[in-house]
Amino acid sequence: MNINTNKLATSVRTALTIGAVIAAGVAMPAFAQDANQKPADQKDATTLQTITVTGSHIRRVDLETSNPVVTIDAAQIKATGKLTLGDIVQQLPAVTGGNVNPQVNNAGGTGGSSVGLRGLGSQRTLILIDGKRIINGDPNSIPADMIERIEVLTDGASSVYGSDAIGGVVNFILKKDYQGAQFTVNYGQSGHADGRSKGYTFTFGQTSDKGSIMGGIDYNKTEAVLAKNRDFSKNSVSVYGSSQTPVYSYVGGSSYPAYGNIQLPAGLQAQYGCTNVALNPGASGQNPATDYHCFTNADKYNYATVNLIQTPQERTSMFLKGTYNLGDHVQAYFDGYHNKTSSGFQLAPALLGVSYGAVISKDSYYNPFGVDFSPAGNDYRARLVAAGNRSANYGTSTDQIHTGFKGDFTFLDHDWNWDVGMGYGHFSRQTITRGLPNQTMLNADLGPSHLDPATGKVVCDSGANGCTPFNPFNLFDPNSVAALQAAAVPAISNQFSIERTYSADVNGGLFELPAGTVQLAAGVSYRKEYTRSEIDPLLLIDPATGNCTLGSQCSSPLRGGYNVKEGYAEAFIPVLSDLPGVQALNVTIGDRYSKYSTFGSTNNTKFAVEYRPISDLLLRGTVSKVFRAPTIGDVYNSPISDAPKLASDPCDHTTTAGNPACVGVPTDGSFVNRDVALGQQIKGVISGSQYANFPLGPERGKSFDWGFVYSPSYVPGLSFSADIWKVYLNDTISAIGAQTVLDLCYNGATQYCPLITRNGAGSSNAGQIAQIVEPTGNLGRTDVGGVDISGRYKLPQFSFGTFVVGLDATYLSRYDQQTAPGTSANTVYHDAGHFQPFGSGAASTCPSGGGVCLFPRWRGNTFVNWNLDNWSASWRMRYIGAFRNGSKSPSQDTNPVQGIAGYEFKYGATVYNDVQVGYNFEPLNTRVDLGINNAFDKKPPFLYANNTLNANTDPSDFDLQGRYYWARVTVTF
Repeated sequence: MNINTNKLATSVRTALTIGAVIAAGVAMPAFAQDANQKPADQKDATTLQTITVTGSHIRRVDLETSNPVVTIDAAQIKATGKLTLGDIVQQLPAVTGGNVNPQVNNAGGTGGSSVGLRGLGSQRTLILIDGKRIINGDPNSIPADMIERIEVLTDGASSVYGSDAIGGVVNFILKKDYQGAQFTVNYGQSGHADGRSKGYTFTFGQTSDKGSIMGGIDYNKTEAVLAKNRDFSKNSVSVYGSSQTPVYSYVGGSSYPAYGNIQLPAGLQAQYGCTNVALNPGASGQNPATDYHCFTNADKYNYATVNLIQTPQERTSMFLKGTYNLGDHVQAYFDGYHNKTSSGFQLAPALLGVSYGAVISKDSYYNPFGVDFSPAGNDYRARLVAAGNRSANYGTSTDQIHTGFKGDFTFLDHDWNWDVGMGYGHFSRQTITRGLPNQTMLNADLGPSHLDPATGKVVCDSGANGCTPFNPFNLFDPNSVAALQAAAVPAISNQFSIERTYSADVNGGLFELPAGTVQLAAGVSYRKEYTRSEIDPLLLIDPATGNCTLGSQCSSPLRGGYNVKEGYAEAFIPVLSDLPGVQALNVTIGDRYSKYSTFGSTNNTKFAVEYRPISDLLLRGTVSKVFRAPTIGDVYNSPISDAPKLASDPCDHTTTAGNPACVGVPTDGSFVNRDVALGQQIKGVISGSQYANFPLGPERGKSFDWGFVYSPSYVPGLSFSADIWKVYLNDTISAIGAQTVLDLCYNGATQYCPLITRNGAGSSNAGQIAQIVEPTGNLGRTDVGGVDISGRYKLPQFSFGTFVVGLDATYLSRYDQQTAPGTSANTVYHDAGHFQPFGSGAASTCPSGGGVCLFPRWRGNTFVNWNLDNWSASWRMRYIGAFRNGSKSPSQDTNPVQGIAGYEFKYGATVYNDVQVGYNFEPLNTRVDLGINNAFDKKPPFLYANNTLNANTDPSDFDLQGRYYWARVTVTF
C-alpha cells in the first residue's frame, strides 16, 4: 500500500516508539494481528508493511485505529509467573462480573477459566486464535508458549466476527518465524507452603526461504489447597439478625448436618418446644424423649473444612505451526494443538434427605418416631459423613487445527491478499463422580424392617436380596457406616463436541481518492457445530422430582447441533487528509449477514470514524449492531440438578389466596419458607428452553465507543487513551435463576408459574418449595456503560536504567438489568458498584458461572518496568475498587444479613502488589526470573457464607492463595 511522505514519517515515528516500549516488555493499547509476508527490503521506500488489527479485516499501516485494543505481549505473560493464560486475562480491568477459574470449587473444578468482558459473561466474549474461532472458550487449554501476544478488543464486533462478540474479543496471536530452541522450568508455592505449581516448556523452530516450522510441548501442574488452610475460609461463617436481635455472626453452614435435622411429630413438638431436633452425640437415636435436642445454628454442618480454594489441575499440551511457500505468491499454512487436562473438585459429604428422594418408613425397626419421613410426610435432613467427601475427576481433551492456503495478487493496480482455509475442533470430557450413595439401595434399607428373634439381626420386611437395614437417626452406628459405604458407587459420564469451519477471505485496494486508497475486505464462511453427552444411568435425572439414583448431581444426556452460513464485507474510506485541522479523516463501514439453521437470519452493521486533527491526536468513534444466537446448550440442554438459594419468598406470611406462585401456601399468615429462614439451598433443575417449553430467540443490541489516543510529539514515549463505551441488549439470553422465576411469577409473569412446585396443602410441609425449574430464556434488557483509560510512558534513558510506567483502568458507570421491561413484573437491578450474593434476585440474572457477581466501579492495573543491561524488574499493582453488598432500597435489597431487610455492608478497595526480577546470564544462554505475587499477603474481603458459595468470599475476583513465590529458568539454544 502506497502512502505519502507525511504519513510515512508519522507511521515510522509511531512504530519506533511502540517498538521501544514493547522491547521493554510493556502492553500497548493496540498492536498488530498479522503481517504481510513480503520482506521489507523488497518494498518501495514509500511503502510500509500492512497489518490487521483485531476488530477489523482491513489491512493498514496504522497501529492505532477506531478499534480500542489492549495488548499483552510475551514478556508481560512471563512476568506474571502464571502458567495458564486464563489467569492472566482475568486480571484485565475490562473483565468483571464474576468468572469461573480453578479457585471456584463449586463451579465444577474443570480446570478451566472463563473470560467475560464488560461483565457480560464468557458467552458474550469471543475467543480467537490468529483471528479464527476455536471450539473451547477456555484460554487455559491454549499452550501459553505458542503465544506471541494477546490482543483484547473491548468493543462489540458482531459485524466482524459474528455471534458471541458482544462484550469484545480476546485474540491469541501465535508466534511466527521462530528460530532456535528454548527450554523453561517453572516452580512456585504459596507462603503457606501449599498450592505448589510446577511446569516446563520446550519450544523449537526453524525458518528459511521455503517456510517455517515451530512446535513444542507445555506441561504444568498445580496442587489442591483446602479451605481449612486459610483463616478466612476454614469455617462457614454466616451473619444473622432480626428486629429484636442485633446483627451477629456464627460458625454454621448447612442444615444437613452429620447428627441430623429431624422434623418432630406434632405430639413431640410441644415436649421439646421446637419443631426440629438433632441427635445428641453418642446417643443411639432410639429414644425420642432423651436422645435429641432442639436444632440450632450450632448444629449446622461446617462444610468449609473439606472444600477447596484451589482445585487440582494437570495439563499437557503439544503444539505445531508451519508454513510452506508453494511459490512467490502462494503459501500453505497449518497450526494446531492438543491439550489434555486432568482436574477435579471436592465437596462436603453427600446429603440424605426427603428433598433428594429419601423415604424412611414409619415401620422401620430403627424409626422411633412412628411417622413416615418422605416428601409427603415429615422432613429429614442429614450429612453422610461416613460415605466420604463428594468429588469428581475430569479428563478433558481439546484438539484444534487451522489449515489452508493464503497468498497475494495484484488487482486494479493494488495489492490484494486472500486466504482459503478450514478449522476443526474436537472437545471431549470424561467425568468420574464419587461419594454419592445409591438412593435406591438406601431407600430399600430404610423401608419396613423388624428384628428377627432367631438370628438377632434386623431384616427387611420385603425380603429383597442385599437389603441391609440401618439406623438413619445415628449415622455413626457401625451398621450405618457399612451400609453407606456399600451404597457409595462411582458414576461415569462423557461429553463430546465437534466444530467445523470453512472460510474464504480477500482484502485489498479498490481505487484511489485524494486522501488515499479505498480498501475492501470480504469473505464467506460455513460453520457446523455438534455436541453430545452420555450420562451414567445412576445419575439420570427424574424430571418430575429432580432426583436420581445417586441422589444429587443428577443430569441427563444432551444431543444437538446447528450450522450457520455467513458473509461479510468491510470498506475503509479515507475521506480527507493533509488539510489544515484535518491530517486524516477515515470512515469504516462493515456488514455481516448470518443465516442460522435454527434461528433464521440476521444482519449486523458497523460504522466507525477516525479523525486526526493533528498528528499527535486521534479521535475515534464506533457504532455497531451486536447479536448472539442461542447455543446448543441454551436450546437442548436437558434437566440437570441444581441447588439454588432464595433470598426471599414473596409468599411468606401471605393472607391472600389465588397467587399462582403460592399454590399450597396457607393463607392464615403463618407461612414461613423454612429454607429461606435458615439461609439454605433449595432443590432446582436447570434446563434448556426446549425442555422447559420456553420460547427462545437471539439477543440483539448495540455497542458504542467514543474515545481518543494522544501521543504528544514533544514528550517522546508518552501515549494516553480514553474511551467512553456503552452496550445495550434486548431479549437477553439468560439461565433464569430460581429467585427470578419465583419473583416474576408472583408479580404477574404467569409463564414462569408452571416452573414452581410446592408441597400440597394436605402435606405436613404445606407450601414449602419442592423444586423450581430454572430454564434458559430471553430475560429482559441489559444496559452497561463506562470509561476505559490507558497510559504508557517510556522515560528518558538514565545511567541506572530504563523505566516504563503504565496504567490501565475501567470505570463502570452503569450495569442495569431489567427482568421484564414494560410489564408490572419488571424489576430493575442497578448492579454497578455492588456485589450480588448467591441466591439473590440480582445474582440469578447474572451471566457468570461462579454463583456470585461483583461489579466494582473501578478496576485497574498499574506497573513500573525497569531494564539495565542484563537486569530487569517489574512492579505491578492490581486494583479492585470499593463495593457494597445490600441496599437500603427494597427493590435492590439482596439480604446480606439473614433476617434483616435493607441492610448494607460497605467494603473498601483491594490492592495486590506483584514484583519480579530477572537476570540474563549471556555466556550460558540462560535467564533466571524470580517473583512474588500478592507480596503483602492481602486477604480477600470477608463476605460471609450465607452470601457466597465458596470460602466466605468471591473466588472469581479475589486472590485466595495469599503471598505466592515463583521462579523460572529459561535456557535458549
